[in-house]
Amino acid sequence: MLRIVFAVLLATVSVSAAAQTRVPPSTRAYAPEDIGSLPVSDQIRVIENEYRDQSGGRELPDDQLDFYLDQVKYSRWTFSRIKSDIAGSLRGSGSGGWRPPAGSWKPTSIICSSNDRRYRECRTPFRGRARLQQNISNTRCIEGRNWGSRQGYVWVDDGCRGRFIDSGNGWGGGQWDERTFRCESDGSRQHQCRKPYRGTAHLVRQLSNARCTEGYSWGQNVLAVWVSRGCRAEFSMRDGDWGGNQGDNWGYSVTCASTNDRYTTCAWDRNRGRPRLIERLSNARCDEGRDWGYDYNRGLWVDNGCRARFGVR
Repeated sequence: MLRIVFAVLLATVSVSAAAQTRVPPSTRAYAPEDIGSLPVSDQIRVIENEYRDQSGGRELPDDQLDFYLDQVKYSRWTFSRIKSDIAGSLRGSGSGGWRPPAGSWKPTSIICSSNDRRYRECRTPFRGRARLQQNISNTRCIEGRNWGSRQGYVWVDDGCRGRFIDSGNGWGGGQWDERTFRCESDGSRQHQCRKPYRGTAHLVRQLSNARCTEGYSWGQNVLAVWVSRGCRAEFSMRDGDWGGNQGDNWGYSVTCASTNDRYTTCAWDRNRGRPRLIERLSNARCDEGRDWGYDYNRGLWVDNGCRARFGVR
């Protein structure tokens, strides 16, 4: 009987000791040595996890991630090589952080991230239009809504994170060419669509049965176009419309009202050029040439009950 009790106790102690010495599963990044055999999305996940492991939780800079992806694709870097380079970059972080090897890497893509859903612009290594090569965020990246590009830059917003490359279409010999985007309102609700770049948008095609009238069911500000009352349309940014040379014109506006349907003139700064209707404020229609207009001598005028806000072209 004593032998049986002793055997049971011995087995219990052995199991307990094994449980105490069991090593918890590793949370470190794992990848095959040939990391290039993984899909790019998995390469990104593994590389970023390895950087967090080595850095104590810090996030891998976008340009460093872009560098590693290129080295895997074009130079067949192994996972060990990447881990070694990460370790070296962290050792040198006190002297300005990671820098790509001088002269040995010419990037053809750019990773741009909207951290904390904030707007961000990234300088591109190319001058042409950007194209989304890969969405690497949980947020869906939609051109014109949460990402876009202008010459030499790509912007992201609202959580979009992507890898962008040159589309190969250029910008029309180095100048801005026509850039078309769509904006649609849901019923009577107002909806805003971010422009591809700062400048003036023009309605080029109405897509809805509801009438799209500037100042009534659509309008714009520096960064976006808004639509409402069922308006759905395509808009374009035309040659030379980027707002880099608009100076003090941005934000200048005048409200002019035809009280009791009477003809009224309002002061307008001639140095601003010709006005355009930004927003209709009256129930009465405001049709240029009939209900409002501009004359160099008389200035800005409204008639037939039109009340609206006018700004620069």
